[in-house]
Amino acid sequence: MTPLDAESLKHHLAGLPGWTHHPERGAISRSFRFANFAEAFGFMAQMAAVSERLDHHPEWFNVYNRVDITLTTHDVDGLSERDITWAKAADGAYAPFQRNGG
Repeated sequence: MTPLDAESLKHHLAGLPGWTHHPERGAISRSFRFANFAEAFGFMAQMAAVSERLDHHPEWFNVYNRVDITLTTHDVDGLSERDITWAKAADGAYAPFQRNGG
């Protein structure tokens, strides 16, 4: 596994508009808001299954209807394709909640 080079990272981040790049950490982050705790927890459960399948686990924090996520690949001391894949999966999992007012 290798870290993303600057050009690849720029390209990927253009397709992840809700995510913020933190170059000092070699990470990206996003905050997701839901209608209530049950929706937030359901999203986390769905993404936990994705994490196991990808063997890539986020740093995340939940308070009531908010889930804050930070992604980095510790094995490469920065961002890798795994982070991008996970972020895209999270955006996809979140989409139905956005339509429902989350």
